[in-house]
Amino acid sequence: MRKRFLRLLPGLSVLLLLPLGAAALSSGASASAASVPPGCAPWCPQNSTCINATACRCRPGFSSWSGEIITNPADSCDDVDECSSGQHRCHNSTVCVNTMGSYRCCCRPGWTPLPGFRDNQNTTVCEEMSFPTWTPPPGIQSQSLSGFFEGVQDLRRHFKPASAQNTVRDLIQSVDELLKAPGDLETLALPDRHHTVTHLLSGLEEILRTLAKAMPGASFTYQSSEGTELSLVIQEQGHGNVTLGQSHARMVLDWAMAAGAVGSGPAVAGILSSPNMQKPLANASLELDPERQAELEETHDSPLRGIQWRLLSAVKSVLLSNTNTTKLDPKVTVIFSHRPETPGTRQELICAFWKGAGHGGGHWATTGCRRLGSRNGNTTCLGLPGSMASLVNPEDVEKEDPVLDVITYVGLSLSLLCLLLAALTFLLCRAIQNTSTSLHLQLSLCLFLAHLLFLTAIDRTEIKVLCALIAGALHYLYLASFTWMLLEGLHLFLTARNLTVVNYSSVSRFMKWLMFPVGYGVPAVIVAISAASRPHLYGTSTRCWLRSESGFIWGFLGPVCAICSVNLAFFLMTLWMLKSRLSSLNSDVSTLQDTRMLTFKATAQLFILGCTWCLGILQVGPAARVMAYLFTIINSLQGVFIFLVYCLLRQQVREQYGKWFKRVRKPKAESETFTLSSRAMSDASKPITV
Repeated sequence: MRKRFLRLLPGLSVLLLLPLGAAALSSGASASAASVPPGCAPWCPQNSTCINATACRCRPGFSSWSGEIITNPADSCDDVDECSSGQHRCHNSTVCVNTMGSYRCCCRPGWTPLPGFRDNQNTTVCEEMSFPTWTPPPGIQSQSLSGFFEGVQDLRRHFKPASAQNTVRDLIQSVDELLKAPGDLETLALPDRHHTVTHLLSGLEEILRTLAKAMPGASFTYQSSEGTELSLVIQEQGHGNVTLGQSHARMVLDWAMAAGAVGSGPAVAGILSSPNMQKPLANASLELDPERQAELEETHDSPLRGIQWRLLSAVKSVLLSNTNTTKLDPKVTVIFSHRPETPGTRQELICAFWKGAGHGGGHWATTGCRRLGSRNGNTTCLGLPGSMASLVNPEDVEKEDPVLDVITYVGLSLSLLCLLLAALTFLLCRAIQNTSTSLHLQLSLCLFLAHLLFLTAIDRTEIKVLCALIAGALHYLYLASFTWMLLEGLHLFLTARNLTVVNYSSVSRFMKWLMFPVGYGVPAVIVAISAASRPHLYGTSTRCWLRSESGFIWGFLGPVCAICSVNLAFFLMTLWMLKSRLSSLNSDVSTLQDTRMLTFKATAQLFILGCTWCLGILQVGPAARVMAYLFTIINSLQGVFIFLVYCLLRQQVREQYGKWFKRVRKPKAESETFTLSSRAMSDASKPITV
């Protein structure tokens, strides 16, 4: 309108504006003199550049009524609408959008830019939007998952940009049905189940981000019958903060961060809340960042071990057009709504995000995600876009019992002494050298080294590489100890079964051929496979031992549980055989006493063979503390039981101890006799004085 007025009445406009311009020039001459280059007109209008003292030129994208060169101080440079005037160079697959001094070429609704493709005029080229390709996760065998992806492919075949909203609704309903009735998904191993969840979350984010650009309007919300909620905001341009969400969660973020360098097409920001995602993520582990873990351990004055974190909120997936979010600042603020909790004195509520693993699996992590506060069932978290949730430990953090620490150190110290004496006995006492003694010796050596390394290096976490090596050595030594316990149980069973046979040569040959390859080879294979597959899981922040993430601890617990079960079976069968043997004996006292001693030794094998490690499974419920004390006392004294049963209660060993004791006393007595004789002779040689 202003352009048209100036063209119709140029003279009047000059008469009206000149005094104002002159006043402005006179009042601001001193102020502008320093900012105007020498030889330039100080009255050049906005969006123009100086030519000389009497002329200015409008910048590209702007024009004036007097032409390209401005000589009249009353003239101005106004925006040129390239779109309506036809001066744009947009491809016919795009729509021209005018901007101040320029224009943008945007894809039509339902179209998307071709990645990295430009036409001859260097403008965006678009193609009609298509449903992104989404295939099942590789290596996962599941009929339920296969049926779900068949439905996804059906949606892809029938997809039309005009029906994007209906497609999104159908897709969310399909995900709800899969999670509500997972079928054989529940039978998958934990890493495979978590890998499937990672695949579902990432695929949903990509598809929703793509289909949102085909939706009409600036926003879209949907809530399924299963409680899944989706909120989307779609804008060409936006400024300031944007807030979106429904009942489960709300999100606040800066729109410039959400859009990023989106190029052609609208920018999208959205949040997906999925309560049903809690079920497949129920047993996922949590990886605390070192600073947060150190803070919690300092607060509670104890290491955080064996905590099963519980999902407190629905899983939220934050999706943005800007996919390069690794270094965003500020981050996204998400307010979770959940059932109000009354935290205990040692209970912690954590904000975490889901971190998928490249080799499969996944876990919760806290790096880059922190809790700002909690109040009345709402938890505010600050983090990067992705899948987030709030977690809480359901029980108080377990505090270390100093009495158990004392029992452990005292018991293991006694075991180390007894194991050393037992090993020396097995090596030096020739009267008991046989296959059974060889088994006892190897078990004693492995337990001695394992207990010694445990006492001296389990807390050496300062150097991560050294801590990992210590954890690997402990893994091997304790597995080797349990393997020798298994061989002890097998030998005890074979010996009891052949009590009626005079010649034990067949059993001895079998054990000699079997024991060393099994005793030291099997643990080496297990540790080698564990170290090769996940070396980073050796060593924690508080102990040089195996981490529990992704079921890695079962590289130790699995073989131990199997060995304890087999040895318990050997033990029960041995007792049954001894019972039959007792019933066939006469009432001869000496024979009965020998058999009772054998029965006592067999009962002591319950402790020696490691069957008492099953008490660790019973450390739950009201009897947990009692079982913890029994477990610690009995298993820390395993070396004492070995020395008692295999050395002190064997007549041959006691006789050998007597011989050694006499040999030690005899030189001492001879030395004392020699000393007395020498003194007597020296006294006799002295002169007698009266």
